[in-house]
Amino acid sequence: MRLGLILGEVGSGLRRNLSMVVSVVLVTFISLTFVGASILLQMQIGQMKGYWYDRAQVAVYMCTDIDTTGNCTLAEATEDQIDAVQQQLDSATLAPYINEVEFETHEQAYENFTEQFADTTFAGIITPETLNESFRVNLVDPEQADVLIESLSGQAGVESVQDQRAYLDPIFSILNAASFTAIGVAGLMLVAAVLLIATTIRLSAFSRRRELGIMRLVGASNRFIQTPFILEGVFASLIGSVLAGGAIVAIVQFFVRGYLASTLPLNTSLLGMDEALLVVPILIVAGAGLAAISAGVAISRYLKV
Repeated sequence: MRLGLILGEVGSGLRRNLSMVVSVVLVTFISLTFVGASILLQMQIGQMKGYWYDRAQVAVYMCTDIDTTGNCTLAEATEDQIDAVQQQLDSATLAPYINEVEFETHEQAYENFTEQFADTTFAGIITPETLNESFRVNLVDPEQADVLIESLSGQAGVESVQDQRAYLDPIFSILNAASFTAIGVAGLMLVAAVLLIATTIRLSAFSRRRELGIMRLVGASNRFIQTPFILEGVFASLIGSVLAGGAIVAIVQFFVRGYLASTLPLNTSLLGMDEALLVVPILIVAGAGLAAISAGVAISRYLKV
């Protein structure tokens, strides 16, 4: 009987404040969608870092006859200098750090260049001799690239030694900035949702002030009085949370696994439905929890007035 009475009060309150309930649903939906998107973005960044950083190479560029940088003096690296670098890579000092070494000739470098920049104006200017021969080194631990850089940078015939992870850092910095921006917007929207829920509950209580007075006179406890109002906030927020969860699933299914998977290289590591379904319950619990807390505080303060 008490449960039926409480649920009846909840339904009555939702009908009386339908426009405010719709506002709560929309604000909760938008804010939690931002929260879910920022969580997914952080998961994607972590996954991509793990994938690409493990595959990032250290490139040892040899001199060409047009280089004046590094140890170059407008003279191409000789066979002896190339062999010396190879011996250094095979030495007992560096070998434990190295997983695999490949040597890229002028012709191979030119072939790779034309594949990537065939439609640019540089394609007709560059010749194989202008591109550096290089050693491509895969490390056992990519974090130890400094060992190779320090050991090989001073070698004769070496133009430069570059850790290719340095090219990835700006990309991940931009992605992190976008993620933090989404988190900031989501935080502001969550504050708006909490305030809107609190306002909705106070208006609902004010519209039923005579009923609340009668309930107090007949000895109803504060918990019995507060429960319908808290459930109103939770119900409205729960609808927004479920919609946000659906939006996150749709984003992963149609944008990440659909659009991005078809436009990015095949070996790009992307999130799947497992990660999306992991985020959905987080959003639902967060939405219901925030609604319960804000509604509980609002009705408690109203009853004390």
